[in-house]
Amino acid sequence: MNTVLITGCSTGFGRETALHFLDKGWQVFATMRNPEASTLPASDALHVLPLDVTKPNSITDAVAKAGQIDVLVNNAGIGWLNAIEGTPLDTAREIFEANLFGAMAMMQAVLPGMRERRSGVIVNVSSSTIYKPVPLLSVYRASKAALTAMTEAAVPELSQFGIQARVVVPGLAPSTSFAANAQEMIAKRGWFPPAYQDFAQQTLSQMQAHDPNAVTTAQDVAEAVFRAATDPACPTVLPAGVDALAWSKGE
Repeated sequence: MNTVLITGCSTGFGRETALHFLDKGWQVFATMRNPEASTLPASDALHVLPLDVTKPNSITDAVAKAGQIDVLVNNAGIGWLNAIEGTPLDTAREIFEANLFGAMAMMQAVLPGMRERRSGVIVNVSSSTIYKPVPLLSVYRASKAALTAMTEAAVPELSQFGIQARVVVPGLAPSTSFAANAQEMIAKRGWFPPAYQDFAQQTLSQMQAHDPNAVTTAQDVAEAVFRAATDPACPTVLPAGVDALAWSKGE
């Protein structure tokens, strides 16, 4: 039985991806910061573990408990909605710590074993904002663009050892917890600077007035991640969802 370790499985993309792999007969290590709050179903093939990708000891413990990892899915991340001027540098560093360096730390933790076995796949979950600039998401977009660039550059590094690296790029997904998490962070640290209030309100209204037929579902992402993990012919960067595909083509 193949084994996958997925980060950020409490809700949204991560949770659905864990269920998808489970349905395909995989052994799944679904990780999250607060496993007590997990709503994943009980299963002999499903193991819910605590993991904070910004804490080295947490990473070491989770990887050790999982044992041989055939596929790593870096899905955990932090959302943020604010202007550059309204984003403290400490907050920007926290976002990069989770979205980029956390994924990098997870890769470093599993790569020695994959290298020794000369097999394995790493799938990093990015964002369609890498294709098309979205106001107020500049810091978040920068972190995901860096994650994508890092993964693409890792492909030739890792392929010599039989390891594949892929990026899945979800489109707009209003049903996930991204917006709620971003709003929670903003509530704790202050809203937009006064000079940006009107612009922020207009931008948020436009985001909310999305076409319901052009959104990415958690199932879209789960299917794309599974393809990235199992299809040798899959491209390095794989859009997931209608709008992500359109944006990647410049439409």
